[in-house]
Amino acid sequence: MKSSFTALPAWGSTLAGGVLLLSCLTACTAPSGGKVESPDGSIALSFGVNDGRPFYTVASRGVAVMDTSYLGIEAREAVFGVDSRITSVDVSEHDSTWEQPWGEEISVREHYRQLAVGLEETDAEGRKLKYDIVFRVFDDGFGFRYEIPEQNGLDSLVIMEENTSFNIAGNPVTWGIPWDNAFYEALYIPRNLAEIDTVSTPVTMKMSDSLYVTLHEAALTDYASLNLHPDAEGSTNLRTFLTPWSTGEKVFAKLPLKTPWRIAIIGHSAADLMLSRLMLNLNEPCAIEDVSWIEPGRYIGIWWGMHTRDYTWLAGPKHGATTENTKRYIDFAAENGYSGVLVEGWNKGWEAYDRGDGSEFSFTEPYPDFDIEEICRYGAEKGVRLIGHHETCGDLKNYESQMDSAFAMCERLGINAVKTGYVGHLLDGKERHGSQYAVRHYRNVIENAARHHVMIDNHEPVMPTGLQRTYPNLMTQEGVRGQEWDAWSADGGNPPEHTVTIPFTRCLAGPVDFTPGTFNFTNPVMPQTHCQTTLAKQLALSVVLFSPLQMSSDKIENYQGQPGLEFISKCPTSWAKTVVPEAEIGEYVTVARKDRDSDTWYVGSVTGREAHELALPLDFLDAGAKYKARIFADGEGADYNSNPYPLEISDMEVDNTSVLNLKLAPSGGTAIILEKI
Repeated sequence: MKSSFTALPAWGSTLAGGVLLLSCLTACTAPSGGKVESPDGSIALSFGVNDGRPFYTVASRGVAVMDTSYLGIEAREAVFGVDSRITSVDVSEHDSTWEQPWGEEISVREHYRQLAVGLEETDAEGRKLKYDIVFRVFDDGFGFRYEIPEQNGLDSLVIMEENTSFNIAGNPVTWGIPWDNAFYEALYIPRNLAEIDTVSTPVTMKMSDSLYVTLHEAALTDYASLNLHPDAEGSTNLRTFLTPWSTGEKVFAKLPLKTPWRIAIIGHSAADLMLSRLMLNLNEPCAIEDVSWIEPGRYIGIWWGMHTRDYTWLAGPKHGATTENTKRYIDFAAENGYSGVLVEGWNKGWEAYDRGDGSEFSFTEPYPDFDIEEICRYGAEKGVRLIGHHETCGDLKNYESQMDSAFAMCERLGINAVKTGYVGHLLDGKERHGSQYAVRHYRNVIENAARHHVMIDNHEPVMPTGLQRTYPNLMTQEGVRGQEWDAWSADGGNPPEHTVTIPFTRCLAGPVDFTPGTFNFTNPVMPQTHCQTTLAKQLALSVVLFSPLQMSSDKIENYQGQPGLEFISKCPTSWAKTVVPEAEIGEYVTVARKDRDSDTWYVGSVTGREAHELALPLDFLDAGAKYKARIFADGEGADYNSNPYPLEISDMEVDNTSVLNLKLAPSGGTAIILEKI
């Protein structure tokens, strides 16, 4: 690892002829503002105070991104940002490289310039209040946070609102979802920024053909999650709206306080957004000393049959989670390269689930027809792990009372991953999934699981903010309108453009448990609902939608004898390198990823509602080497509505000078294995 942190004189910097040119005011002059640029000089951020109100502006390559954007925090005990004056301005630079135990690449460069501004104000009671605002500007965007020390008898705050704003220059096309969608399971529908209401982040904007911006947060810790709303109807000035407690307060904070980072990813193409590691870089380094037990992988599950009503979660004549059925899934997993089997409905308490009652769930007692000890023994013999399932129905108190014993049982039985669930619109009957109450619980689960060497796949979560850097046992999360909607949604399932929109919205928040891999699109129970993709697109989504723990959604009967299973069963879930040759939000995206454990590359190319043709250069391959390209493409007549199944498989020899001409059907795809020979 390389690392450096250099303190620079205040007031920003510019690069000329490879020499860092600096300027600063004399020590006797009170500072009135500050400026800092990204290391490559492409992003410029300025800070100042206007009539006591701190603000910032941002430009990218000389084009305004954010006009005057005011900052502040309003608490019951004190208000910060109404009568402020700058007391100090410090500029510094940091450059280091760190490695991920799993991810979209191995090494991540953390290179930024920091502007730390000290502020002071006198409140109505005559107290001097001190606080800092710290900006970090990277080549791919910026983040900032508030830092408030203990002072003047203040050792805690009840924050009623955070008055942060993002005053967007222009009226860009914007993708966001309503803030009050309990599980973040909504469609990202494009509209002009001036037309949106309150939305949860990430919020993505296309400012122009060469400027894209995504607003979100990083390192959400013991705080409320971030939402944004216009400060007036038709305005493009977005202000924060923190998810409240049921009693109206936003955050109960002990001092000293460091808020989550408010971030803006800035790219010059849609592909740039997917390659940003800004959010990860603003999280704390790994807190787990030994990560050798953390194992990415692909798994199958006794799950899709519940959605198609072939199985039930609760015990009875159609119970899916039986010893016999689970062993069948373990056998299939062992034969086809899967590392695990998820089993839902294994534990007592599902009888109350339909009433929305999670108080009867036991997380240590299986139903009588599920011999968990024998299943774990059988799986270990076959090299396949059981993946646990802890559905809480939103009853956090019941879960927390059993959590330690449940994870201890997992550790004893060799169950090294658990899918948690919170299907309840309000947690414990009153608090939202994005509230500070929920954030505290989710962190408790992650830390407790880590102590027992258990990985977590969190469903119905708070929106992810990069915590996997600090706790890499947080493998993946839902928080998306996933593939299950293609089994039962009354609107017919996810529309074709959905899976070419979420890579630039929800997926920017972190790994997504979308569960691609459905092969049988018919459902007698809901005949009007189906996966609105071709079969080839289902294969390609395994590459496009990153998740280090990824489930193939379908029942094992639907994979039997299917040639396309070859691609899914071979495709890794953790990568050495990622490139995005082409992308446009809602229309198409192509992703190429290199395996961590070999020289093999995997490519996924998918399209939205329209057919798409592309000439794909393979210049990311090693020069001078030959590769066998095995191509899984939409077959003749493939149509996502009437004939999704045609799949054409072909082989050819290529190298890094080759260009593949691909034709994708509407809502179609192409999946490619590039194996060095």
